[in-house]
Amino acid sequence: MANRRIEMHEYRQVIHRMRQGQSDRAISKAKLMGRLKCAWVRSIAQEKGWLGNGPLPDDQQLSKIFDTPKTPNLTQISLTQPYEKKIETWVGQGVQATTIFQALVEQFGFVGSYSSVHRKVQKIRGKNPEASCVLDFAPAEAAQVDFGKGPTIIDVFTGEVINTWIFVMTLCFSRHMYAEIVTNQKVETWLSCHRHAFEFFNGVVDKLIIDNAKCAITRACYRDPEVQRSYSELAEGYGFIISPCPPADPKKKGRVESGVKYVKNNFVPLRKFRTLIDANEQLTRWVLQTAGNRIHGTTHQKPLTMFAETEKHLLKPLPDVPVQIATWTKVKVHGNCHVQFEKAYYSAPYRLVRQALWLKATVTTVSLYSDLKLVATHPRLKQPGQRSTVEEHMPPEAIAYKMQDPQWCLKQAEEIGPNCHQLIRKLFSDKVLDNLRAAQGVIGLGKKYGAVRLEAACVRALHFDNVKYRALKSILHQGLDQSPLFDQPNVIPLASAYRGDARFLRHIAQAGQERRPT
Repeated sequence: MANRRIEMHEYRQVIHRMRQGQSDRAISKAKLMGRLKCAWVRSIAQEKGWLGNGPLPDDQQLSKIFDTPKTPNLTQISLTQPYEKKIETWVGQGVQATTIFQALVEQFGFVGSYSSVHRKVQKIRGKNPEASCVLDFAPAEAAQVDFGKGPTIIDVFTGEVINTWIFVMTLCFSRHMYAEIVTNQKVETWLSCHRHAFEFFNGVVDKLIIDNAKCAITRACYRDPEVQRSYSELAEGYGFIISPCPPADPKKKGRVESGVKYVKNNFVPLRKFRTLIDANEQLTRWVLQTAGNRIHGTTHQKPLTMFAETEKHLLKPLPDVPVQIATWTKVKVHGNCHVQFEKAYYSAPYRLVRQALWLKATVTTVSLYSDLKLVATHPRLKQPGQRSTVEEHMPPEAIAYKMQDPQWCLKQAEEIGPNCHQLIRKLFSDKVLDNLRAAQGVIGLGKKYGAVRLEAACVRALHFDNVKYRALKSILHQGLDQSPLFDQPNVIPLASAYRGDARFLRHIAQAGQERRPT
C-alpha cells in the first residue's frame, strides 16, 4: 500500500471519514491508506481547516498539496543520458531500438545494456503516442489483400515437403474472405489468386488495398508507387483500382491482417493435410462454414450473411471473356542469343544481343518484344534448363557451321570430283582432330577457284600425302594445280617406282649412267 498511487478522490474520502470521527486505525482497515500516511493527512487537514463543517476541498486544492512531483534519484542516472537528443532523432525517423543500440555501440562506444536503450525509446515514444481512426467502407467499395505464412505440407503420395503461403482477400464491408494455399509469391501466382477470388465472390470490388509486395509494386513510395506491369493489366481487365499502402504502414489494411491471423490461428492448427489440393479443399469448406458463419468481433454479424444480403449484388460483374493472366518482365539477350526466364532459355534475333527486351509469359507461350514490336514467340517451357531455339535467330556463320556437317561436306565433295571426295574422307579419318572446319574450308575453295581447279589441286595434295587445308590453298594460290605433276624428263611416277621398300627411288638406267669408272 505504501507504493500505491492514491488518487485525489481517495484523499477526499479519507478527510470525509475523519470528519465523521473515524480513527486512523479504522480508515486503515478500510484499505484506503496506511495508518502513518493517514496521520500525515490528518495533520494537514487540521492545518487547512478541512475537518470543520465547511465544504470538502476539490481535486485542484488536494493536488497542490498531495500530488507533488517525484524527486529523481540523482545517484541513478541512465547511461543513455548523453545520447538522448540523438536517440530522439532516431526514434522520430522510425529506427528500431535494437538498431539504435547497435549504432550507439559502434559509433560512440556505448557500454550500457540494451534494456536501458529500450526504456529510453519507450519513454520517448510515450511522449507522442500514435493515434488512428477507423476507416469505413461502403458495400463492394474495397477489399484488402495480403500473404501470410502457411502450413508445411508433406505429400502422402510423393513424400515431398511443401512450404506454403496463404493468400487472403477480405471484403472490407462484410469481412467475407477468400483464402488459398499456394507454394510461392510469384507474379503469376499473385494474378491467379486474384482471378480465383473474383470467381469465388462472383464479382469485383472497386478498389483493392494491398501491401508493397514485389509481385504487385516494383517501387514502393509514399507518393508515387510504381505498379508491376502484369498487375496493372489485370486491374484494367477486371476494372478495379490498386491502392498500395504507404511503406512500412500495414495498419492501412488491418482487416486483411486480422484475416490472415485468423486463418493461421483458427484453421491451420491441429489439422492434417494429405496434399496441397486437399489443404485447399479443407480451407474452402472452412471459409464457407466456420469463418463465414461466425459472429464477427467488429460488425457483430455473420460475414457470409452480410455478403449475401447486402454486398453480393453490388459487386461489378465479371468480364464476359476471362482476363488473360500474363507475366511481364524485363530480360536481356545474352551473347548466345537467348534470354532466361524461370531457369529456361528462349532465343531472340542475334541483332538484339546485349539489348533489353520485354518478355510476356502466359500459361502456354512466351513472347519477346523490342520497342513494342513482337520479335519472337516460343512455347512455354516447364523444366529448368530447357531451351527453345529458332534457327533464324542465330548469326549466319553459326547457322552455316551447324548446317554444314560431315555428311554435307562429303556430299559436296562427291559432286566436285572423286579426288576431292577422297581428300575429305581422309580429313575425317583423323583420329585426333575433328577437321570439320578444315573440310568446310576445302569446299569453300571450290566457290573461289572452281570445281575443276579444286579437283586438280586435290590430285597433287593426295600425291604428296598432304591433305591439310592450308596446303590445298597454297597449291591453288600458286597455280600449281595447272602445271603437270610429272614434267621432269626420266622421272617415273611414284606409283610405279614405289614397291614398299622405300619412298623415293631413281630409275636403274639413270643410276647406271651416273656411275663413273673408278
